[in-house]
Amino acid sequence: MQVTTIGLDIAKQVFQVHGADESGKPVLRQRIRRGQVLDFFRALDRCVVGIEACATAHHWARELQALGHEVRLVPPSYVKAYVKRNKNDAADAEAICEAVMRPTMRFVPVKGREQQALLMLHRARSLVIAQRRSLSNAIRAHLAEFGLIGPQGRAGLQRLLDQALAADNSVLPDLARDVIVSLREQLAETEAREDALEARILAWHRTSDLSRRLATIPGIGPITASAIAATAPDAAQFASGRHFAAWIGLVPRQHSSGGKERLGPISKRGDRYLRRLLVTGAQSVLRWTQAKPGKRPAWLAAMIERRPWNVVATALANKTARIAWALMARGGTFKTSSAVPA
Repeated sequence: MQVTTIGLDIAKQVFQVHGADESGKPVLRQRIRRGQVLDFFRALDRCVVGIEACATAHHWARELQALGHEVRLVPPSYVKAYVKRNKNDAADAEAICEAVMRPTMRFVPVKGREQQALLMLHRARSLVIAQRRSLSNAIRAHLAEFGLIGPQGRAGLQRLLDQALAADNSVLPDLARDVIVSLREQLAETEAREDALEARILAWHRTSDLSRRLATIPGIGPITASAIAATAPDAAQFASGRHFAAWIGLVPRQHSSGGKERLGPISKRGDRYLRRLLVTGAQSVLRWTQAKPGKRPAWLAAMIERRPWNVVATALANKTARIAWALMARGGTFKTSSAVPA
C-alpha cells in the first residue's frame, strides 16, 4: 500500500484521514485523535496532504510541512462539489482528497506565523471597533429615552455625554446617570485599546519595506498597506493585477450563457476585510477630489458624471488593487506625479 495523496479533515479533537494511491484508489481510511496526528504523518512516506482552508489549517499545514509532506490548502467552497450525498467526516476527507488531485484546482498559500500574528492584530482591532460602535449606539439609545440626543460622530457623542452628565436629576435620574458613567468608562477603555492596537500595527508598518511602498498609493494608508502585506500571497502567483483584484472580490459577478455576457455586482468572493479597506480608501480619495475637482483624473471625472458614488468607489478600489499588485510584483513606489494626492 503506497499512499500518495491524503485528504485530512481537521477538527478540535477527532481528525479523519482518507488516503489514495497514484491511480486515485482509496487505500486508507482512519480516524485519529489530535495528539496522534504528528506521529501518524511522521510514520508515512512523503505525500501530498490536502486540508480545507479553515480554522487552524495554516497551523497544521506548517507542522506537516516540517515533517516533509507537501501540503495544499483547498477553499471549502471548492471541496463541497466533491462531497457525495450525506455529509460526515469520512465523506469530507474523501472529498478533500479528490479535490486535491484535480489538475486545475486552486489552492490557498500557507501563511507563516508572523503573517498570522499581524493579521491577529487586525482582527483584534476590528473587534474592538465593533465593540466601540456597540457601546456608542447603546449610550445614544439610552439617552434618547430621556430626550437627550446629539450629533453624529465621536465628537458629537462626547458632547452628548457632557450634556447628559451636566443635566440635573429632573432630566436624567441618578440611577440612569450611574449607568451612563459606567458605559462611558467602558467606552474610554475600548478607545484606548483601539489606539494601542493601531500603534502596534503602525510600528510593524514602519519596519516593512513592502508595507511602506504600498502606502505611497493614494487611498492606501498604514492599516491597509500592512493588511495587504500580511494577507496577500506572493505576487508571482497572479498573472496580472486583474487577477489580484478578482482574488480580493472587486470584479463583477458573471452569469453568462449562450454567448451573452451578463455582469452583475461585485462577486464578494475574496477577502472581505481587504475589500472593505480598499473601498473605504477609495471613498476617501473621492471625497478629496470633490473638494478639488480640478486635480481629479479625466477618467475618474467622467465616471463620477455617469455612475453612482459607490460604483465609482468600487471601480477606484479595483484600480488601487491592480496598482498594489504592480508594486508587489515589480518593486518601486507609486509615482505621485501622475497620482491623485491622498
